[in-house]
Amino acid sequence: MTSFFRDVRLFARHHDEAAVDVTVDQGRITAVAPAGSAPAPDGAEVTDGQGRLLLPALGDVHAHLDSNRLGQTFRPHTADGTLHGYIMNDRAHWREGERGVREQACYAIAAIVASGGTRIRSHAQVDADCRLERFLGVRDALALHRDVLDSQVVAFPQAGIVREAGVRDLLDAALTEGADLVGGLDPLLYDRDPVEHLDVVFGLCEKHGKGADIHLHERGTAGLFTMEEIARRTTALGMQGSVTISHAFALVSNPDPDVARTVELLAEAGISLTTVAPAHGALPQTVLSEHRVALGLGEDGQRDYWSPYGDGDLLRRAWQLAFTNSFRRDDAIEHCYEVASRGGAQVMAGARPDGTPLREDAVFGLAPGAPADFLLLHADTVTAAVMDCPRDRDVYKGGRLVASGGRLLGGVRG
Repeated sequence: MTSFFRDVRLFARHHDEAAVDVTVDQGRITAVAPAGSAPAPDGAEVTDGQGRLLLPALGDVHAHLDSNRLGQTFRPHTADGTLHGYIMNDRAHWREGERGVREQACYAIAAIVASGGTRIRSHAQVDADCRLERFLGVRDALALHRDVLDSQVVAFPQAGIVREAGVRDLLDAALTEGADLVGGLDPLLYDRDPVEHLDVVFGLCEKHGKGADIHLHERGTAGLFTMEEIARRTTALGMQGSVTISHAFALVSNPDPDVARTVELLAEAGISLTTVAPAHGALPQTVLSEHRVALGLGEDGQRDYWSPYGDGDLLRRAWQLAFTNSFRRDDAIEHCYEVASRGGAQVMAGARPDGTPLREDAVFGLAPGAPADFLLLHADTVTAAVMDCPRDRDVYKGGRLVASGGRLLGGVRG
């Protein structure tokens, strides 16, 4: 089916930027032309953009769909503030939700898609307590939405690999059951055995031909050591483009020369990063961009057992990324939107060792050849869209309208 979007402004940086017409066929952008310069193709479904801003779709590339409590009765926060305390508090209470894992994940997915998100990478906990229950719930919820988003699920050993018996075998089983990536968590500071932890992660990657996405809260030299070890193993196994480090707080907590050297290692190994725009710990976006290290944005949990923050709105999370970086200039705020959109697409596609630029529209953006995944909204510029977060958004996947006015068309599934 062919679609024709009349009178839209692509990623406009100025309020008076010239409008264009966009043609979509078989789910991809096939033409971009000055507005009114050519008629719509015969038989095309025509959408009047009314001068609205057309932006590349967003993505939540660091989600935890198995622990969110969106739409449920508010629950006071009870964790003790330590990493282990957060993990055990989640373990003690995750079964108390008002919906099962699959149903609750579906609720969150609907909110994410309605906000403009057409891609999700979700971690799903695998441990001695829940075994595969949480993973299977997330896997099945994502499968129910395969027509409106691209998705990946990570088998995530949140309670450690070494410190809990049987987790390696559970991760192995999750990969057999369809997990796209193997997870990991602070190999040195939480599991206290970085060699064994990473042996298991990369051994399972090699066995199943899958990638890895490793949570790394480790700061200081400990975090740099772990990053160096991840980069070394990634290169040795020829896994460039298949490994992500989430959070990467060590890049914030070390002097600039140490950060620069580590970023070079990550770039050489084709390792991508994700951030959740934390209050303290902004990643060096300029340095990462200069080295062409793919950086994507996620919301982490949403109103879960870890934190009361998060509402499923990915445009609002792009605002948070700009805010926590103290950005004021339009180009810096635009880059935050690119991280939230094209950056996430690059992370999920695999950070490319050839250094494909974040702005390469034919691969990740809005040029002919790119997937027709975008949103239409009323805003003067990209920066205005991030600052104002207008609620009235039309979300398109493959050129097909899938959400409008803050709601997934067809309602919540599952």
